[in-house]
Amino acid sequence: MAGERPLVVAADETVLDEILRVAAVAGCEFERAPDLTAARGHWARAPLVVLDEETARLPPALPRRAGVLLVCKGSPGPQLWEHAFRAGVERVISLPEEETELAGAFADIVETPAEEAGLVLGVVGGRGGAGASVFAATLALAADRGPGGALLVDCDPLGGGLDLLLGLEKTPGPRWSEVRLSGRVSVPALAATLPKRKHRGGSLPVLACGPGGEGPAVESLSAVLSAARRAGRTVVCDLPRTLGDAAAEAVAVADLVVLVAPVEFRACMAAKQVLRPLSALTARLGVVACGRSRAGVSAARTAGLLGPPLLASMPPERGLPAAVERGEFPSKPTGPLATAAAEVLAVAHREARAANR
Repeated sequence: MAGERPLVVAADETVLDEILRVAAVAGCEFERAPDLTAARGHWARAPLVVLDEETARLPPALPRRAGVLLVCKGSPGPQLWEHAFRAGVERVISLPEEETELAGAFADIVETPAEEAGLVLGVVGGRGGAGASVFAATLALAADRGPGGALLVDCDPLGGGLDLLLGLEKTPGPRWSEVRLSGRVSVPALAATLPKRKHRGGSLPVLACGPGGEGPAVESLSAVLSAARRAGRTVVCDLPRTLGDAAAEAVAVADLVVLVAPVEFRACMAAKQVLRPLSALTARLGVVACGRSRAGVSAARTAGLLGPPLLASMPPERGLPAAVERGEFPSKPTGPLATAAAEVLAVAHREARAANR
């Protein structure tokens, strides 16, 4: 219904354009009126009213109400505060400095926090070629079949692009180089624009680095993770072995970081080097041991050498390397890869519920 949308009353086209842009980021549609007379039909019913400076200067033509914001360019002067008080404005928002506050006000209208917060999961390889990106994608596909859905996020600008791994390199949609976000973000609005990997449970949105190799900015990644958690969506982050600022942010806020380590002594030594900076940022770590156990080297011993608990043991999956090389990413609901992903997801949910008791 029209009355459920915010009402924007703006005569200044420049300010209106800024409000439009911020509302679009928040995924919020609104009713627009050029003046207070035209706004009369929506004034009382709108959950939020946003005025520009020109409108606030006019004599009050409508009854006072709660939930009125005034948006201005630059710092408000004494006269503007007087107009705001007379118009019954609850808050004055200065653009561009307080854009985040305006985005948050719009996001509060369109988003109701989920009953159960979403998870943030990180996946990193103990060494190159460990299969961490394949496991991250499988984990995200498994999570996407559950309540709330999932989002797969590429945090490794040197990883070649998760869109390529999933056969989405030619699918239209933004990559990190085109995504610049901060503050409150609408995850449904963002996910609707992203390339998606179809599967039996639906379609998984993928935010990849793309061919240029530009990774996420810290502010953008932080905004996406916070919004997804609030919306009850699971985010799986494919992390680089050498952490940049954005990847370090993901590790710090993650509910669980999974280290994929081959069952090999030399690989364990390499994984120890990867683990050191991770351990400085979080204690929420676990190991997925992959490959075939050999004499003296097992999944349990691999985890024992590394320290974090063993979450799952993943023996080799027939035909997987060849399929990935051909660009045919498997999304089988059974097999070692899918089984390990389900086990990790179960552990993550169990630990999150225990932490929230």
